[in-house]
Formats: sequence, C-alpha cells, structure tokens
Amino acid sequence: MKARYKYRIYPNRVQITKLNQLFGCCRYVWNSTLAHCNELYSDGQKKPSYVDLTKQFITQAKKELVWLKEVASTPLQQSLKDLDQAYKNFFDSCTGKRKGIKVKPPKFKSRKSRQTARFVGGNYKIGQDKIYLPKVGKIKIVWSRKLPSEPSSLTITKDSANRYFASFVVEINPELLPKTNNSIGIDLGISTFATLSNGDKINAPKPLKNNLKKLAKFQRKFAKTELGSKRREKARILIAKLHAKVKDIRTDFLHKLSTDLVKKYDKIVLEDLNVSGMVKNCKLARAISDLGWRQFRTLTEAKCEKYGKEFRTISRWEPTSQKCSNCGFKGGKKELNVREWTCLNCGTFHDRDVNAAVNILNVIQPKTKVEIVEETVVEIPVQLSLFNEVAEGQRSIIFGRGGNVRLASQQILMMCQLALSFSSNLVCLNDGWESRAVSQSSVGRMSRAKSKSSNIRAAYL
Repeated sequence: MKARYKYRIYPNRVQITKLNQLFGCCRYVWNSTLAHCNELYSDGQKKPSYVDLTKQFITQAKKELVWLKEVASTPLQQSLKDLDQAYKNFFDSCTGKRKGIKVKPPKFKSRKSRQTARFVGGNYKIGQDKIYLPKVGKIKIVWSRKLPSEPSSLTITKDSANRYFASFVVEINPELLPKTNNSIGIDLGISTFATLSNGDKINAPKPLKNNLKKLAKFQRKFAKTELGSKRREKARILIAKLHAKVKDIRTDFLHKLSTDLVKKYDKIVLEDLNVSGMVKNCKLARAISDLGWRQFRTLTEAKCEKYGKEFRTISRWEPTSQKCSNCGFKGGKKELNVREWTCLNCGTFHDRDVNAAVNILNVIQPKTKVEIVEETVVEIPVQLSLFNEVAEGQRSIIFGRGGNVRLASQQILMMCQLALSFSSNLVCLNDGWESRAVSQSSVGRMSRAKSKSSNIRAAYL
C-alpha cells in the first residue's frame, strides 16, 4: 500500500524566488490549458488528449515564452497530467463510473492559495540533510522520521502562511499489531468529541473556538489596510499563520486519538455521519468543522488498514439515540438538550452518548442478556425469539421484541394470566404443552413467520 510522508523544508531567499517562479509556471500551464478546454467545450468540440496539450502549452509555448525554460519541465508535465486526471474524474462522476460524491469540474488556480509542484523519476535527489531539485538547488530539510522505502514522487508545497513542505509517496507494508480481542463503538458529538461504548469520554481541544478573539482582532486589522500594500500582506500572513496553527492542533489531536484506538481495539465501529450535509446548518457549522469528524474517520480507517485491524460503519439512519441498549425498547426521538433518560420498558438509566455508543457496537455484535432469578446474568450470542424451546414444567414469562428473556416467579406468572383475562384484544394459542397469549392482529403474522415477535407477551404454563 502507498503512503505519503511529509516534511518541513527551509529554502533560502534565492531558492524561495526560484520556487515561486516554478509555482507560477505550473499555475500558468494549468490555467491556460483549462481556459482552452473551456473554449473548445463552448464551441461543441471535445477535449484534446494529454499529448496534444503538452505539445501546444509546453513545447510550443517555450518558443514564445522564454521564462518557461528557466524552470524544470517535469513539474509542468505533471501539472497537465493532474488536469487530465481532474477531467477524467469529472466525466466518470457524470456518467456514473465513479461512485460517491459528485466531482466538480476543475477550477482555475490562484496565486494567493496553496501552491504545488511535483517531481517524478530521477529529477530529484535525497541527501542526508538536504534535497536537490533541478534548477532550484539543495534545500535544507528536517527529517522527522525515516523514509521506509524509495519514494516514487516528490511534491513541493507552499501554504498560505508561506511555509514550505516536501511530501514523498512511498510504498509500505502493513504492520500487524498484536490482537487484543476487544471491540469498541464510538459515538461522535459536539460537546464531547467521542464517547466510547465502555463509558470513556474524550474531549476535543477545539482550537478554532479558543482562538476566535485573536482571529477577529487580526481580521479587523486586515480590513483597515489598503489593497496592494505591504501592511495588507503582513496582516494576511498573520491570519494565515493563525489558521495554520488551528489546523495543526486539530490534526495532532486526531492523529494521536486514532493511533491510540487502533492499538487498543481490534474492531472499531463508527456511525456513517453525513458531515457535508450537517455543516449546512448555520448554527452548528463552525462547531462541527472545528471538531474534524470526517478527518477522524479517514485517519482511523487508514490506520486500521495499515495495522491489520477491522473498521466498520453503521447506517446513519440507525436509531442509536432512541433505542435502549439493555432491552431494545425504542423510546422515540429526543431533543438535543436531553442528555440522560430512563427506559420506560426496563427502567434502566442511560447516559445518552454512552447508550448510543453501545448501540453502535451492538449493531455489529448483537448480544442477548438473560436475567435469572438469582440475579445472575448469562450472555448468549444467538438472539432468542418468542418460540425458543423452554424446559417442560418451567414457569417463565417472555417479553416481546426478542431481546430480553426473564425467568419469572409464580407471582409474575399470575400477573400475566390476569392480563390475559382482562384484555379483550389478546387470544390464547395452544400448541401441545405450550400456551401463548398474543394480540389478535399478530396471529396471522405469527403463523407465517415465527421469527418475528413485536410487542407480544406470552405465558408458558
């Protein structure tokens, strides 16, 4: 499997000038090619192939534009390859070949946003504390960790805060961590970032919320500056550096949390949240974006694949917050301010987030709890239904919804018999030595499929 290793580089002033020139040439090739393709599309013509675009916007353009010869040719070619791949993804998304979220057509690049240039093959060299780029020179690099193998490509990146990075694409082998035989369900929230099915709660640092006052101060200064002035650029860099700091704090927290979970548990279960739709809520958009739910899922899934662990998701429509994790009773939808509730069926007191996390895990690993008279609990991996065999002569009550079987005393059995005698919508079915009390509307359904039992009470005599 492939992975990307990212490092910080520190070019000097001359190298910064050359890198900015390289970024500008790559941006020019991308924008001019994109404008040409849009013009052909408006005239009803097809997009030219990658070879034709290379001849027109690199080979022939170098004859007219001398400054294109001052930079390496490989990043210019890779820029056209990226554009060709962007168009392919867009067309495949339109025709249905590419699954998932619809891909938008490629856009023009701006000099104020993130800049990239990619090198492949033998155009670059890796040294002990420096990397060599053609027509740029040897740039200082800080190796925070070793490269596991020979990289296949090198991408130089400049972010909005004027920081430079080098990222390598390498081939790695999965590392199998020792098995722990533990599984965990995770419920993501706003007040508490993650609630685990074992009861643990993890709070997020919320870096954007903690730096809102400083961000507002910098933005007010930026708004008072003149367009094109040096003070405006300094104010812009202050804002960009603050945003970079917020991003780094959030990414560091998500990396550490996902790594810790993957090391402790063999199976991790998450809910498939529609984050892109939830951020459209103007009241919760900033809070959700500050947490990084989608990035946490991406990191956890990638690390599970890397370390040989199992990652599962459940449907977003699963009523995890409405259902009792003890008996399976659905108590209906609850408001967001309701954080604790008591089950009306079994009387169990629940923390809303912990109960949801347990339900998330139970969707993948369902279990049935059997409560015996001596208050001992026996867990049975197979879910019991209404029609499981019971030893002859044993007095018991079976509650419907197939999740909770309770061996009851003589008094409870008499209460069930009284309920049968006073209720007009219940009938008694005799099957050999068994007697069942069910609703009249359920008789026909029970005869067709005995495995379904909803809101049924039966007395075994």
